[in-house]
This record gives sequence, C-alpha cells and structure tokens, in this order.
Amino acid sequence: MAMAAEAAATVPLGVLLRREVTSERMERPDVLCGEAARSRKGEDFTLLLAEAAHRVAGDPSTSFSVFALFDGHNGSGAAIYAKNNLLNNVLCATPSGLSRDEWLAVLPRSLVAAFVKTDKDLQAVAETSGTTVTFVIIDEWVVTVASVGDSRCILESADGSLYHLSADHRFDSNRDEVERVTACGSKVGQLNVVGGPEVGPLRCWPGGLCLSRSIGDIDVGECIIPVPHVKQVKLSNAGGRIIIASDGVWDDLSFEMALECSRGYPSDIAANRIVNEAILPRGLRDDTTCIVVDILPPEKLAPSPPTKWQGKIVLNKMFCRKLPNMSFKIDREYAEPDVVEELFEDGSAMLSRRLTTGYALQHMFEPSSCAVCQLRLTYGQGISIHANPLQHEKMQGWQGPFLCRSCHEKKEAMEGKRRPIDSSTADAFSHVGGA
Repeated sequence: MAMAAEAAATVPLGVLLRREVTSERMERPDVLCGEAARSRKGEDFTLLLAEAAHRVAGDPSTSFSVFALFDGHNGSGAAIYAKNNLLNNVLCATPSGLSRDEWLAVLPRSLVAAFVKTDKDLQAVAETSGTTVTFVIIDEWVVTVASVGDSRCILESADGSLYHLSADHRFDSNRDEVERVTACGSKVGQLNVVGGPEVGPLRCWPGGLCLSRSIGDIDVGECIIPVPHVKQVKLSNAGGRIIIASDGVWDDLSFEMALECSRGYPSDIAANRIVNEAILPRGLRDDTTCIVVDILPPEKLAPSPPTKWQGKIVLNKMFCRKLPNMSFKIDREYAEPDVVEELFEDGSAMLSRRLTTGYALQHMFEPSSCAVCQLRLTYGQGISIHANPLQHEKMQGWQGPFLCRSCHEKKEAMEGKRRPIDSSTADAFSHVGGA
C-alpha cells in the first residue's frame, strides 16, 4: 500500500486534474463529415447520418453515426434499395435492452444478418442490378465497418498510421474467393475474345462480374454472396480520420496518396481534394465518390497533420494493443497513448460461423426467431444453421441459431449446395457486369 501511494504521489497534480477534466470532456468525440462526388453513370449513392439512431430509445446520449457508400453496377436499383433498407435491417437484427458493451459485441452478427436479408429481399422484387456496400457505424470511439465489393475504407490515426477497415472482394485481389466461387460451380476467368487472347480482370461467369461479394446481382448466381467482411476497432481519444471511397478513387490513387493530398484539411475540403486528385490523371472514367469522416476530441475543428517526429505513414497490418509497460516522456507519460485497438474481425463466407455467437452473447438473441429475417418461428419450424445440429448441441447446449425455410434455402445456395444459375451459358459471356 505504501509503495502504491508513493507511486501515485509522483504523478504531478496538474496531470491528475487534467485527467479528471479529460475523462469528462472526452467521453464523446465530435464526428465531422464531408462528401464529394463526380458522376459519370449515376450509380454511386451515399448515406450520411451524424445521428442515425439511439441505442436506447429516446436517449440522445446513446446516439450513433452511420456513413455508407453504395457503388451500383448494371443500374442503380440495388444501390438505392440497399441505401433505403440496410440500416433498418441492422436495427431489426439487433436485440433491444442491451448495455453499450453488449450492443457493440452483437453488432457484427447483426450486420451479417442485415446484409443477407437486404440481398434476399432485393431478389424478391426481381432487381437484377448489384451494388458494393461499405457501411460504417461510429459509436463514441468505436468504429465498426461491414463491407462487400471493392469500395474501400481506411483509417488514419492521429499519429499518421494507416489501417485497413474493409476487404477487397475483387477476384484479382482475393485468391480465396476465386476458390470459393469455383467450388460453388461457377467459372472465374478473363473475358475470352473469340480468336484472341483473354483480356481484362478476372470475372465470374455467367454474368461477368469481377466481384465475389455484393448485394444484388441475381443474374450472376448465388455464389456472389452478400456476407460482409466486418472489422471493429477502438480509437484512442486522440481520434482519427476515416476515408470511404468508391473504386473510382482507388483505381487511380493509393491509400497513401489519398491521405497525403487531404491531410490537415477539414473533412469537406479533404473529400474534394481526394476526388479531384483521383480524376486528374485520366479524367472522369467512372463514378468517383469519397466520404471523409473525422473523429475528433470535442472543440477540435480539424485534424492536425502528424508532427515531424512521427515520420512517414506506417501501414499497420497488425493492430496495436495497449501494453502495460508503455512509457512516454513529459506529459505523454501520463496521457493515453494513440493506440488503435482491434476488437473484432471476420471475413468468413460461412453463415453458420458468422451467425453463431459465443455462450455469453447467445441469450441476447431471440431463440425462436430466424437469425436472418427475424421471422417468428413456431416450435419445430426452424432449421438449424449447423450442418450437424446434434453435435453442436452437445458442444454448445442447443442446436441454434435457426433459420426459416426461405433463409435456409438461401444459405444452401450461397454455399453451393443448391444448383446455381445454369452454367451452360457460362461461355457465352453475353453480359459483362460492372464494378
């Protein structure tokens, strides 16, 4: 006890007082957003909600923000539909009455269910277009990103470090997805020009889509799935900058270039600079959209450029974690280090894995509802999401989660257990998808 008291006494009183003030003032960050777009086909759509909803109904202190980008292809129908319905599906898939920590813990499963339901409902209205989705939820200092397609989301922390918050689902960039799609019975290859060489990016046939995951694209087949990659991170109270952009930006700018040309500017100006920089080399060749979101300590109007001692941007493939022996000089010795902490990440294509939660979270979900569409199931009506329900029951104590029949059929099709669109047309290459 004496040693602890002596150690505490070595902390300057000014620092202790500043800690108290900071803990109150830093509880919720300021979230500032800017958007810029140049349209060529009119298929990019965005959703910008600084106060999207409340975790606890009627309590403004539990509000969270949503920022999303929908890059449509072969028409705008799927992008518009996803923009109008995805958030509501996330809210419907999330149990009520949860604490903040519980809400954040179940959010990845809720996002997976919402993406699949949105895709299933879209197919029911016979919409054949498709869309990428990058969906960002910000709750205080925690950022959760769900993504399908090739619109990307990156984070620059206050010290200038770069983090990837989304996955690239282009076949050219993801060999695992090529193997998954071919195992489902579709073909992946370049466009085969009669009498000439194969050209262009890898595509899925039939349909010619160069993405392995999207919402919509019913004409391509169920092997193109809506199951999102989800990553959840927690920022330090130094904040950071998030950039969400369509492939119209990333086809011409590296992540480092986008950050370099926009660093130190307010979010609206930063978004414009990124879009202008992207179209400068070759002109406007595609819909080019960028959203910049700054998560800042209150009263800080714009992010400051990293100081000289921080050096160049560092790409963090492994997220930092707080270390008990971490030390900083002068005031930094007692300040919270600028650490981005990874809370969750999963990009598996298997619904049985993505909708299964650990024992601690299992009781939060309604066991008698479909895990995807939330349809109430009568006794014996639900179908276990697991291939071997009895074995799962022995390990986890129950056979769930359960699906209704139509959601079970969709799961089976996505996993290649139901015959996809007739592959005899795969060599016709009659329709080449966008994205």
